[in-house]
Amino acid sequence: MIKEVSIPDIGENITEGTVIDILVAEGELVKEEQGLIEFETDKAVVDIPSPFAGTVSEILIAKGDTVSIGKVIIKIETEVAAQSKIEKAKEKSAPTVTDEKEKEPAASKPKQEALEKIKAEAPALVKTKAEPLKDIPVASDSAPASPTVRRLARELGADINKVSGTGPGERITDEDVKAFVKRLVLARGAEPSGARQFMPLPDLSKWGEIEREKMSRVRELIAKGTGYSWSIIPHVTQFDQADITQLEEFRKTFNKRHKNDGVKLTVTSILMKVIAEAVIKFPRFNASIDDATSEIVYRKYCNIGIAADTDRGLLVPVIRDINSKSIVELARELIDIAERTRAKKISPDELDGGTFTISNQGGIGGINFTPIVLWPQVAILGVSRASMQQVYVNGEFVPRLIMPLSLSYDHRANDGADAARFMRWVCEAVEHPLTLFVDK
Repeated sequence: MIKEVSIPDIGENITEGTVIDILVAEGELVKEEQGLIEFETDKAVVDIPSPFAGTVSEILIAKGDTVSIGKVIIKIETEVAAQSKIEKAKEKSAPTVTDEKEKEPAASKPKQEALEKIKAEAPALVKTKAEPLKDIPVASDSAPASPTVRRLARELGADINKVSGTGPGERITDEDVKAFVKRLVLARGAEPSGARQFMPLPDLSKWGEIEREKMSRVRELIAKGTGYSWSIIPHVTQFDQADITQLEEFRKTFNKRHKNDGVKLTVTSILMKVIAEAVIKFPRFNASIDDATSEIVYRKYCNIGIAADTDRGLLVPVIRDINSKSIVELARELIDIAERTRAKKISPDELDGGTFTISNQGGIGGINFTPIVLWPQVAILGVSRASMQQVYVNGEFVPRLIMPLSLSYDHRANDGADAARFMRWVCEAVEHPLTLFVDK
């Protein structure tokens, strides 16, 4: 019996990816859960496993193809004889199981549009010269639509019950929702805005030899994500510097004493705890802007993304629930998640849900930089390399270890004075850790 293997639902907001390697060949025996392809999304690289054992009868994709969630990629012959061969090859001494029922393949998820594309279209649909679609009721659960389609309707402010479905059994699709919103916008005489216009690239070969290289999937998504963030967020960067002389002495002493404990305190792990406390005092730096409703959305939790330099480009794994963890716990988790990110073992869900980001370039060098805020966040902290400087203290110059910090923030959520206060609080907390306990 020939069964089809399709790209499963990998994670929320992931709708397509690129085949970066095919791990099997036609005619090859495969075991259940054996990796079939390496699949790169905007979140991570994951193996797509076989949901059953058998012989690969047909490979329907090629290396480099862009494939949507739900697309059939491989066909597998799942005869009992093929399964028996696999079991014998796996363990000759094990008895052959012939009466076990074949596992049914995982149900294919319906094909979805890329959520990044949906979000990019959302401003053009909702943010118009006319009034936003505030008078549209909140979507309910009675209409025939999947959770993904319902979420899209909520994001665009559409009443799912008023949308006509064109899918099987009049089921509502995401295209039905978008067409419905477009009709409403046009009916109100609104002019879409917010779409980015690109100028065509001139013929650069007229002036000399050129070479073209296709962007990797991750680089393409980085370009789109940062471009979108830069285009909608009015960026401002606040600079400051912290005296980390005592912090470094403590950190080195701690690491020396605990070198066999599997934990290593870093400046980043300490800053994570400081930032988690700072956003309690300054909650608008842990918020998001809802343009459709002109609201500031305050998060009651703190998940910090850590910008990681990998051979595939910039990835930002997220460490969750910072307030409930000690600095030692954060240090352990930071080491683990950084290693897995660079080894391509990070799961897509671990790159979602950040409320604030830290980008530490101190290990590379540099004096200062202006990081880009990652929408829908409203702030990101840049950390540069610390250096010994002469500082005037109590009537004399003394050498102190000074660390430059740069806070890029969304001016719609915070003003310059807010950013200056936030940065001063962070610097003082780094210099005088008791601030974390007494300044509530």
